Amino acid sequence: MTRTYPGSCHCGAVRFEADIDLSKGTVRCNCSFCRKARAWFTTVPPESVRLLAGGEFQTRYQWKAPGQDEPHLRYQFCKRCGVRTFGYGGDKFIFVNIGALDVDPSELAGVPIRYVDGRNDRYDREPESTAVI
Repeated sequence: MTRTYPGSCHCGAVRFEADIDLSKGTVRCNCSFCRKARAWFTTVPPESVRLLAGGEFQTRYQWKAPGQDEPHLRYQFCKRCGVRTFGYGGDKFIFVNIGALDVDPSELAGVPIRYVDGRNDRYDREPESTAVI
């Protein structure tokens, strides 16, 4: 069931809300960025996320993968505390940092997680090991 979740960065400068159906699952990836950032996210349509405050505190990181002409993903961070809130997959989707949602952790305990092998550009399959994702 889709529910509107509040979210924020650590210092509270950036606040947003997102319409998410957590029963549809979340994603953990082992690409170099996601692994280092310990990323845990879900994707939603662009109209499902609304920035409520702090646009002026957001900054962006873009990375162009080898073989691509331009960056596809734009990661949003709070300039004050460095927490990733949500980011953009072109104009097609928004990925929301599950850790930035302001929810009781017990609600997240049973959320399905799909592991993907981004390190090897195999987003359709699970990596050999999920121990460090």
